[in-house]
Amino acid sequence: MTYAHLLQKANDFKNSLTERQRADLEHPYTFQNASRWHTYPQWYLGDRGRLGVDLSTLSDEQWDSLNALLAAATGSGERDGYAQIQQHLIADDYLRSIGAGDGYGRGDFRVAFLGTPSETGRWQLQFGGHHLAVNNTYENGALISATPSFRGMEPPEFHYNGVQYRPEGHEWDTFVALLASFTDEQLAQARLKETYRDLLLAPGTDWAFPETPSGVQVSTLSEKQRQLVRQAVTNYVNDADDASAHSYLAKYEAELDDTYVSYSGGPSLTNSGDYIRIDGPTLWIELVMDTPYTSDGPHPHAVWRDKRDDYGGTRP
Repeated sequence: MTYAHLLQKANDFKNSLTERQRADLEHPYTFQNASRWHTYPQWYLGDRGRLGVDLSTLSDEQWDSLNALLAAATGSGERDGYAQIQQHLIADDYLRSIGAGDGYGRGDFRVAFLGTPSETGRWQLQFGGHHLAVNNTYENGALISATPSFRGMEPPEFHYNGVQYRPEGHEWDTFVALLASFTDEQLAQARLKETYRDLLLAPGTDWAFPETPSGVQVSTLSEKQRQLVRQAVTNYVNDADDASAHSYLAKYEAELDDTYVSYSGGPSLTNSGDYIRIDGPTLWIELVMDTPYTSDGPHPHAVWRDKRDDYGGTRP
């Protein structure tokens, strides 16, 4: 998809809205606005809540226009990008259907434009809700940042309307396989002293990257292990549009030897507080198994960030 196509879909969506909805959609581009993403449902956040149009107000035609925009802005893989966003919306519909509360469901998600979509200048497409955050920053007709990008899922697996879903399963499976491939010596070297109940770079902890990486350096791994690291990175980067994902992967591949893998808790990633991190010169991906809220067992929270490109490089 070209930027011109994305821009057309952004304007199509905007033009499909009522005057009141457009007022909710459009906000100034500032760091304070750009950083108003979260992992929690909208109802829980109060005054800290997301900006944008409440998706419960959209007509069927407006939903179609929004989906066309999301498809243009995110990856086309069967388990990534747009397809995964749709499964996240279904997951929240499922939670609502089993009695989690009226604050769940796709209607509780929001979409915002920070700045004005155009061929020049900077603007951000913000889309998110419970366990999902898309923050795409564009400048002068190009995507300059697809991060912070958050994905979580509770329950990790569910059955809804005759279909079995496991939206974040391939990300989790790759991390488990990577740690399972480590020797006892590598596991000892990769283990972090700290314990984690949440992500280190959770919402509100922007630009707080550790100064020194910890763990096993990827340059010391076998080729099979390196390939698992590549796959783990690909699983998250492919949520960006296909062309941008290709560029990100090329950058992270060039930095792979200076990238580190570390973990805390158990390497099976099955218990609350189990944690894994990939930390490179610019790449940052981490996953933690969060305490259960709506299911019997823990569930994954994961974030992809970029030490140079988060929010297009904008800082507070």
